[in-house]
Amino acid sequence: MSELLKIEELFTKVKQQEILKGLNLTIREGEIHVIMGPNGAGKSTLANVIMGNPIYEVTKGCLRFMGEDITAEAADERARRGIFMSFQSPYEIQGITVEHFLRAAKSAVSGETQKALPFRKLLKRKMDELGMTASYATRYLNDGFSGGEKKKNEILQMAILNPKLAILDETDSGLDVDAVKIVSEGVSRFYNDQNAILVITHHNKILANLQPDFVHVLVDGRIVASGGPELVAQIEEHGFAQFKAKKEETAWKQEIKLM
Repeated sequence: MSELLKIEELFTKVKQQEILKGLNLTIREGEIHVIMGPNGAGKSTLANVIMGNPIYEVTKGCLRFMGEDITAEAADERARRGIFMSFQSPYEIQGITVEHFLRAAKSAVSGETQKALPFRKLLKRKMDELGMTASYATRYLNDGFSGGEKKKNEILQMAILNPKLAILDETDSGLDVDAVKIVSEGVSRFYNDQNAILVITHHNKILANLQPDFVHVLVDGRIVASGGPELVAQIEEHGFAQFKAKKEETAWKQEIKLM
């Protein structure tokens, strides 16, 4: 499997506060990775840094996508390369319909003008798969949408844009059981051996219908543990305190060695 994303010794800060502190991560085609961790660990920061949010400053390390250094690239350049991020709190934009937004986004990412009729057929098919009625296409983007509708709209964007790497930041947050199932099924339909998914979550609701290959625990800006799906059950049973203690013990041993 080809390597999609490689993050090496990544340090980042926002407003002079260091968030990520030497993070390493490799994602290959055909893989589903999950990042879990306590509040304030740096999970959403990681998502935003991969996507190229300029608020977050990379102070050390690099990000490579499909073998090329993208550390200094803008978000729109990364999107054209095939990186997509589903936002935890999607923006509401009045005056721009869902169809207009998605058609413009697809044209920008693909570099090809999307003809109206074929695009509408594609949009209708993807909306049907997510249980979204035709009226959604003519509504202003996320304006007046419920939490579940906003999250389904994010998955719709992913399905239309068809990226190489999809980052799902707390996509299951605030959703009821039925909405989580619909969103999970949409993610499963998107996933194949030519792309990859990075799921950032607090809990395992979305993972009930989406089997990860790797689960990583992020604590205080570093990945302190990695494993398979069994790690999710361990977290559900014992929480994140076990990993915080492990991190503190490791730091103490390193300090002793330096003395």
